[in-house]
Amino acid sequence: MKILNLYASIGGNRKLWGDEHEITAVEYKPEIAKVYQDFFPNDKVVVADAHEYLLEHFKEFDFIWSSPPCPSHSRSSTPLAGWGVYRYPDMKLYEEIIFLKHFFKSRWIVENVKPYYEPLIAPITELDRHLFWGNFPISAFAVERDYNVSRATKEVLAKHHGFELPNEVQDQMQLLRNAVYPPLGKHILDCSLKTQEVLF
Repeated sequence: MKILNLYASIGGNRKLWGDEHEITAVEYKPEIAKVYQDFFPNDKVVVADAHEYLLEHFKEFDFIWSSPPCPSHSRSSTPLAGWGVYRYPDMKLYEEIIFLKHFFKSRWIVENVKPYYEPLIAPITELDRHLFWGNFPISAFAVERDYNVSRATKEVLAKHHGFELPNEVQDQMQLLRNAVYPPLGKHILDCSLKTQEVLF
């Protein structure tokens, strides 16, 4: 199966997918793309704007996972949390949901944080503090943690996700906080593989 992994970052969602699929990962920052490539040497890694790459290449894939940047949607990075900045929510999130829903003929998933506002498009499910939009059913999944999410250290998050980042990588805490828990990423891919028909 040909998979497109957009806004790939360090590959939390992809970590347990194995190597039987042909995976193309798109990451905007070259230094993060290099980390991803080191973790997943068999994947094709493209340094590019994932939003534009989707528009130009979506027909080439059998499954698409997109995780657009979340800070403009997250309560924790706005003045509502007592800090952060005032900004408009980045509408690329909803642009991609609408685009995939109407034009992509295979399975897709868009992941983001639970926003500080009522989602403009209803997700199909909420799992582990993430909302998911897509066109196949996703069964329940429980993430077990032995730590407090808001107080977790970089070391705790690295152990939980199973990543050891090189010392020279900047913003490690943010990268680990944003990473999808690898077993959850595998669960969602497995749900897509079990589905014979898309929802719409």
